[in-house]
Amino acid sequence: MCRPEEYPVSAAADARTLTDLDTRVVACHACPRLVAWREEAALVKRAAYRDWEYWGRPVPGFGPADAAMLITGLAPAAHGANRTGRMFTGDQAGDLLFATLHALGLASRPTATHREDGLELYGVRVTSPVHCAPPANHPTTGERDTCRPWLTRELQLLRPTVRSVVVLGGFGWQAALPALARAGWDLPRPRPSFGHGVRTTLSPADGPTGALTVFGCYHVSRRNVSTGRLTPAMLREVLAGAAEAAGLPVARPGTG
Repeated sequence: MCRPEEYPVSAAADARTLTDLDTRVVACHACPRLVAWREEAALVKRAAYRDWEYWGRPVPGFGPADAAMLITGLAPAAHGANRTGRMFTGDQAGDLLFATLHALGLASRPTATHREDGLELYGVRVTSPVHCAPPANHPTTGERDTCRPWLTRELQLLRPTVRSVVVLGGFGWQAALPALARAGWDLPRPRPSFGHGVRTTLSPADGPTGALTVFGCYHVSRRNVSTGRLTPAMLREVLAGAAEAAGLPVARPGTG
């Protein structure tokens, strides 16, 4: 049996489907600090959610296995996805993200409250480079690197269909580029820097993988939205561009 810190490498490599990968992610105990924090948050709870049974485990990706568009963020929120067990579900970041996806015709409903709320994504999958809630929403670079095999394998399994990736935030950008390279796409040199609205197209290194367009977007965090650094219009523009690059139909304003 491998040591906990070695688990992501071996378990991710052995996953043959996204469903299998998600199951393996949930069983991970590789990062002691994150394990302690996610479990503490699940026990202490926030007053508003004292009647909830928190998820308190790593949060897997969410969306169809043949997604043409992938959205990757930072890490689960302690009282959001760490509570509900689904990416971007149960916090203000997810409120904006899913409302925008719904307006574009890429989600079945504009709100995400819990795993059984009936939300479906159309051609889109959401994930994160770190699958456990970190203290103060700040994973370390070591924790990011330990978690990277999950994102790499997720991208490998999506290779036949994925054509665009939206990366939310600079931390996510630094995590995603190495994973994309390991999953089979060539990165330009010098590597592109993060910025809102940045767009770069990656060519496949080998095999049947198609070209992939990567979009940078400010994170949908409460702070970014409340300060106006990221507006709903800015988010919609990036997500619409990524959907179009992926070949997904996009609803026009007023028709979604």
